[in-house]
Amino acid sequence: MSGAPAYPEGVRTAYTIGQLAEAAGVPTSTVRYYERRGLLTEPGRSAGNFRVYGPDAVRRLGFIRSAQESGFTLQDIGLLLALRDGETDPCGEVRDVISTRLAAVSTQLKDLRHVQKVLRSALDWCESSGGDGECVLLDDLDRQGSQRPPPKGREKR
Repeated sequence: MSGAPAYPEGVRTAYTIGQLAEAAGVPTSTVRYYERRGLLTEPGRSAGNFRVYGPDAVRRLGFIRSAQESGFTLQDIGLLLALRDGETDPCGEVRDVISTRLAAVSTQLKDLRHVQKVLRSALDWCESSGGDGECVLLDDLDRQGSQRPPPKGREKR
């Protein structure tokens, strides 16, 4: 009996970057990007100096994609992976990450509701004005933009 782990039938024990990307359903550029961000560990190299990944890399990519689809940022995902891979019970810390992300999403939703209200009002105004001649909305946006101070660190041109 060898010391190699037993993998379920059909699971590869080694993947090139292209095979890994295909198995995870992402482009190879995404795999490289996740490596640069520290979300995937640098793989071993073959005799021909090709990246060689193990089956855990497929699982890790699946975790990253699932977390992204759940609304977590890559920074959040890095924390979650560190907690998942750590030696302590991470539930309290995971709860903190979720709570922080939920607060950020709530703020974004509030901002989006405000944008929705403003756009709905602008559309109602446009539809009621008949749409003939100059657009007062464009003039109003132009006026507001010229009254706004330039961002800090930039001079007005």
